[in-house]
Amino acid sequence: MTTPADLAPTSSSLSPLSPTPRTTPTRGRKRQVDDRARLMALLADALVAHLGVHTGRHPVVLPTAFGVDPAGPDDGGTLYLHGSVAAGWLGPALEQDVCVTVTELDGLVLARTGFHHSMNYRSAVIIGRPRQVTDPEERRRALDLVVDHMVPGRSATLRPATRKEIAATAVVAVPLAEASMKQRAGGATLEPGDLELTGWAGQVPLRRVASEPVTEDYVTEPLPDVVVRRAEELGWDAER
Repeated sequence: MTTPADLAPTSSSLSPLSPTPRTTPTRGRKRQVDDRARLMALLADALVAHLGVHTGRHPVVLPTAFGVDPAGPDDGGTLYLHGSVAAGWLGPALEQDVCVTVTELDGLVLARTGFHHSMNYRSAVIIGRPRQVTDPEERRRALDLVVDHMVPGRSATLRPATRKEIAATAVVAVPLAEASMKQRAGGATLEPGDLELTGWAGQVPLRRVASEPVTEDYVTEPLPDVVVRRAEELGWDAER
């Protein structure tokens, strides 16, 4: 079972962020985050990553679930992605560096001028050469991490994946060594003279909130504790 404690940073995953020019921000440096622990915290919070890869004919950006192993076998830890073995992106992705992005939107920032309207966010860019995971034990662990990233502890409550399911699923590992993170928080930027303008300015905080879990018609078992706990972590009020 994978728990949030398993995603805690380790010494191998605490090297500084942005180790190369490719992942060093060239603008908005005041929003740059150098603490790798904050990257790991963002990856623990986020539920969707976007994989950017050039297929040979055109670029494509794919939303995907993911799993994280801060102490994984790759430099800086490992980000695991999965997909069909027949996916058109898989072959090209293994032959080039790819870019994975993760973003959490925390609020809308409304200024007195359109130029300074903005958003509060946490975002990460990870660049690296992926590898296809072929070791059976690492593949099983990676797929469990993907499931447990959605609902911690869920994989331990399920039957093990079959050989057919494992064979049909491609698992790709991306090293977390080459990464950058930016974060914005707070109110709108003020220019000289903005205080003399009229009009409302402020923030609209945003957060992800889960609704009550919906049980499938064919299920007679009660809601599992891990599902209740995860829904509550995401804002569902079970007492309401």
